[in-house]
Amino acid sequence: MTGRNNWLVAGGVLSAVAAVLHLGVIAGGPDWYRFFGAGEGMARMAEQGQLQPALITLAIAAILAIWAAYAWSGAGLLRRLPLLRTGLVLITAIYLIRGLALLPMLAFRPELVTPFDAWSSLIVLAYGATYAIGTWRAWPLLSKRSSNG
Repeated sequence: MTGRNNWLVAGGVLSAVAAVLHLGVIAGGPDWYRFFGAGEGMARMAEQGQLQPALITLAIAAILAIWAAYAWSGAGLLRRLPLLRTGLVLITAIYLIRGLALLPMLAFRPELVTPFDAWSSLIVLAYGATYAIGTWRAWPLLSKRSSNG
């Protein structure tokens, strides 16, 4: 791949930071679950020593790490991963849909929107925009590199 796609490099860094942050939430315990908006139920389960919050959060961290790898693969920093183009499009869509999910809440149930909802949606929207720009810029090269994915 000619040149590095800095948008996908940045997208990978953002996803990797989010993955590490999720691991930090597990280590930080119930107060971290509360602070980062996981909900009172998850925080209480963590207080009770249940494994479910840690397992769910670990799964999210693993998914985010995989997403980082896909971004870095699209940027040419890692070997080409399976279904790379499809993966990047799906990751972009998930980030953007999660970020834009705030709009219907604001329109129909604004009283339910918390400050966490607002700032987390903006952050995830920025992640999605980063992946979208990076994927768009890489598309011609991604299409040439392989006919799969």
